[in-house]
Amino acid sequence: MKGGGALLLVALSLLGTRLATGKDNNEFFIDFLQTLLVGSAEELCEGPLGKYDVSTDAKAAVTKLKSCTHGLQPMHKAELVKLLVQVLGSQDDA
Repeated sequence: MKGGGALLLVALSLLGTRLATGKDNNEFFIDFLQTLLVGSAEELCEGPLGKYDVSTDAKAAVTKLKSCTHGLQPMHKAELVKLLVQVLGSQDDA
């Protein structure tokens, strides 16, 4: 796996571990992931991250993270979102 792909996996794993602890966090995570996969870096910073103080370095990191998703085919992006919705939904049942 190339460095960019590994970076994306690590970032998503960390986000999932830290954020998937409640309904509001699940909604944030899904919104963040969907915007990461189909939106722009600007939409990511203005949308899901809009209520946070996103530093210049963090914006640069978001832009780099967003660039990692460009290689994914649309069907793979959709399947990733479906999988995470399923996983997060199963946590609500637990």
